[in-house]
Amino acid sequence: MLRLGQPIVKKLLRMQILNREFYSRDTTLVAHELLGKLLVHKVGDTERIGKIVEVEAYLGPHDLAAHSSKGITSRTQVMYGPPGYAYVYLIYGMHHCMNVVTEPDGTGAAVLLRALEPVANLADNTKGPGRLCKAMGVDRSHYGHDLCSDDFHIAQPPMQEAMHIVQRPRIGVDYAGEWAGKLLRFYIEGNRYVSKK
Repeated sequence: MLRLGQPIVKKLLRMQILNREFYSRDTTLVAHELLGKLLVHKVGDTERIGKIVEVEAYLGPHDLAAHSSKGITSRTQVMYGPPGYAYVYLIYGMHHCMNVVTEPDGTGAAVLLRALEPVANLADNTKGPGRLCKAMGVDRSHYGHDLCSDDFHIAQPPMQEAMHIVQRPRIGVDYAGEWAGKLLRFYIEGNRYVSKK
């Protein structure tokens, strides 16, 4: 468990929460700009904080790798809602995955968070969407949670570091035909917490 002193944590907690307008833009652009931002979740009296280092973009119903390609269902309903909300689902009956809903209401697009670099109060294993959610304390109860809220949000870090972004095909979407090869996975080059190079 990585823990930081109180003065550092207090400084981090004064960071600016990303607003709704940040998410209400082109999904690929949002995916790029989420890299380096901080995911913050208050669990009890503890703030868990991780830097986003790897993401995947899912562009809407026309993207055959996106859950929204099946239309509006009880599972995908939040994807079609306003931007800036959490789309959390379970895979293999055991691992939670967290997405951030993007673009205007009705679009059906989202960005999957794939890996975090621990910043404060996080277990070290945050590589991969399931481990990320476990470390952050995110589960199905966070489905539809407003990511502009105080207790669970994404924030601008005090200083945005220079980075080189790598583009690769998404992972685990071989069923999606030509969409399987689209370069819609993005990660920070050289970061050791990326789930797969």
